[in-house]
Amino acid sequence: MDDGFDVITPEAIRDGTATDAYFERTETALSAAGRNPRVVAEVTADQFPTGSFDLLAGVADAAHLLDGLPVDVDAIPEGRLFDGGPVMRIEGRYLDFARYETSLLGVLSQASGFATRALDARLAAPDSQVLSFGARHVHPSIAAVVERSALRAGFDGISHVAAGELLDREASGTMPHSLVICFGRGEQEAAWRAFHDGVDPDVPRIALCDTYADEVEETLRAVEELGDDLDGVRLDTTGSRRGDFEHIVREVRWELDARGYDELSIFLSGGIDPDTMRRLRHLADGFGVGGYVTNADPVEFALDIVAVEGEPAAKRGKLSGPKEAYRTPDGGHHVGLASRSGPDDGESLLEPLVRDGEVVREFDLDEAAERALEDAKRVGFGE
Repeated sequence: MDDGFDVITPEAIRDGTATDAYFERTETALSAAGRNPRVVAEVTADQFPTGSFDLLAGVADAAHLLDGLPVDVDAIPEGRLFDGGPVMRIEGRYLDFARYETSLLGVLSQASGFATRALDARLAAPDSQVLSFGARHVHPSIAAVVERSALRAGFDGISHVAAGELLDREASGTMPHSLVICFGRGEQEAAWRAFHDGVDPDVPRIALCDTYADEVEETLRAVEELGDDLDGVRLDTTGSRRGDFEHIVREVRWELDARGYDELSIFLSGGIDPDTMRRLRHLADGFGVGGYVTNADPVEFALDIVAVEGEPAAKRGKLSGPKEAYRTPDGGHHVGLASRSGPDDGESLLEPLVRDGEVVREFDLDEAAERALEDAKRVGFGE
């Protein structure tokens, strides 16, 4: 019995065996026929703008995938929103990149789905700290994809240790219910004290205050136990016990303020979505968002040949000919033929990514996050 994990290796992704079988058979058929045309292929989700924007992510992985192939690639930068038309254009001999289509669409589709949901959450509470708590909802092999997508959308931090090492970001997080349960009912103070005494002083002292008793009661007990060493409390009340969660949070805030602890932070987690964040952002200082991001549907990208040996070509229902996507100052998204002029005030979104097999772009998560937030304002995303 194989005791390994169900993980496709990076080697299989790079050598193109992480592909659908019909691409291998296409290679066989074209090679046998002595045919390998120069083509232009485009990655799109919609042909024309629909008024529904998504946030592009996964371009860095796409660049790594295409690095070294004898192709030229243009792509919209990570952290920009798109609505119809190409997000990526590849030009080269078809057999030089055909087998990579499956992986290429995969890295763009799932990451863009995560990033779009993350941006929605980020904008729901723009003045709050927002952390990514979603790694537990996906296979560990793609935890870094989730965390990178969240950071790209402007999240303030992530929870996954290994992903943090990969992304050069320190993971955040304090205590789970299991820590409190290990000490037992009535021994919450011992759990909070053990955390304070044992964990690195640089880690914020955020006490989880809803394990066994009323949230207000546990909050006040944590304040009494840790005093000025306490930085805040986290409420992660299970859905079956929440009732009116806004009232619970309001009551906790009131009782803290009444005792002079108005500087203590309140963090909320567990089933948090943008509606919850908008409703509670005036009470909470931060949110941990998990399933809302990881439950995102992938953006349904497709890769289609649009030109063969310089001549327009496309399957029925697709638009032939190389295209450009533009953003106008009013936030409009426009698609047009690359051979024609775009809008007078339009900015071309497609930028060089690979030239003759060499990646010609650098990737910076902070810059991508800034682009995402600026672009969201420009196009009215989340309004």
